[in-house]
Amino acid sequence: MAPNKLNSSGNTSMSCSQAENGFVNSFSLFPEKAVEEILQSPIQGSDDHLIEFSEALRTVAKALRQVAEGKASAQAEAAEWKRKFELERDRNLKFEHAEKSCFEHQADLDDMRTNSPAKQPTSCNVANGQSGKCCSRNGICSHEVLKDGAPSSDSKIVKKASFKLSWFCKDDQSDQYKHDIVSFERGNITTAQRSSKQVFLVISLKWQSCPQTVLILTKPNSVSVQILCSEMVRWLRQQKNLHIYVEPRVRVELLAESSYFNFVETWKDDEEVLMLHTKVDLVVTLGGDGTVLWAASMFKGPVPPIVPFSLGSLGFMTPFYSEHYKECLESILKGPISITLRHRLQCHVIREAAKNEYETEEPMLVLNEVTIDRGISSFLTNLECYCDDSFVTCVQGDGLILSTTSGSTAYSLAAGGSMVHPQVPGILFTPICPHSLSFRPMIFPEHVTLRVQVPFNSRSPAWASFDGKDRKQLAPGDALVCSMAPWPVPTACLDDSTNDFLRSIHEGLHWNLRKTQSFDGPRET
Repeated sequence: MAPNKLNSSGNTSMSCSQAENGFVNSFSLFPEKAVEEILQSPIQGSDDHLIEFSEALRTVAKALRQVAEGKASAQAEAAEWKRKFELERDRNLKFEHAEKSCFEHQADLDDMRTNSPAKQPTSCNVANGQSGKCCSRNGICSHEVLKDGAPSSDSKIVKKASFKLSWFCKDDQSDQYKHDIVSFERGNITTAQRSSKQVFLVISLKWQSCPQTVLILTKPNSVSVQILCSEMVRWLRQQKNLHIYVEPRVRVELLAESSYFNFVETWKDDEEVLMLHTKVDLVVTLGGDGTVLWAASMFKGPVPPIVPFSLGSLGFMTPFYSEHYKECLESILKGPISITLRHRLQCHVIREAAKNEYETEEPMLVLNEVTIDRGISSFLTNLECYCDDSFVTCVQGDGLILSTTSGSTAYSLAAGGSMVHPQVPGILFTPICPHSLSFRPMIFPEHVTLRVQVPFNSRSPAWASFDGKDRKQLAPGDALVCSMAPWPVPTACLDDSTNDFLRSIHEGLHWNLRKTQSFDGPRET
């Protein structure tokens, strides 16, 4: 009777698995719990072949698990190679187009000098009495590859301002480490190979032509921010004669206040948002770190320089004070300004049900962190983590945080991660409440690709959130792949990157604040 009962149970397990998966290629066909039940079901000592059969089932389950893991790993690796190939192809095409545009732009300038020399464009340096000649001896000039396509006959189109990035050590104004931190692609900032000296460098932005268009982003539902926004828009228009872009919500608020703000421009759909980086020279944020995150999320590629004003509850990326906005903007529009290049993570999800390795979801860019947690489930999160082709660990706990160095003072800090200077290129690997006393946070170099996969034997799905929003469910077999994005977020500094960072953790976190030890007391003799 026992063998017949065993065979019946085994057939039921196989038909159920085939009905769920359509093909017996998953190691969930014989889960370990079912194998244990098979081991306990027969009368002990009755039939030796039952024990051999159960051991064979366990071996088959292990083999199927390895096959499923290999399939997911191959899909992730193929998708990553495809992504790198497409990025490299697009980069080469853009460089070719930029070189062609450079020659066209030079020909146009020659024609302008020949035909109408009095109408040559005046750069900020010429207006200030300085030479307008191009000189890239101490940095990279962007105006040589700035031209965005062929010239248009529409006189209302405003060309983007050009600028130059230069960097130097605090104690040494040499250009020894230039050309290995950032590169220009049609006037946009793109990270290339970074120098190991980058953290010790001061990066300076100098306008080659005057900024003409400013985008102002505000924190919603704040009366004080709304008042400041209207004052700033009026001042920028009357005193600086700049073109102003705002969100549709803000434009409605401004027009409700006065019809004077009819000159303020906005956008109608997502397609226009994707083209903002071709129109906007400068972004001003009025709020806290959340407003800076919102500004960065609007740009899926290159990001214009951001000037963040502090009007939030706590800010590590907002060094400017709103009370002195006129002096700050006056200095920034004149230049040069010190900036911090804040790196972003590029993440995409690979579903287990993908028909081929090319079926990946739209990439997500995050400035702070991507979080994988257990959501509403009461079970521990089970996550398999890989760095390039190497297995890192299996996370069992509440979840995992993959953070940029700019996000090291956010969720990662609360979970026990270290605070890291924002210009240090790296990826923070921070577990959330791990069920292990030896699981400590790590920091990976910026050139690696991290893959986090939900194994097939996970008791529940996981949930991924990107900078605290856009939550996505990760079912067993799904994988999340993260790498450093090629488009950093340049934020203006009040002093320089290091002073702003130290000031933010002193004022925002009261870091290492305690009473000083009394000078009177026992002393060493």
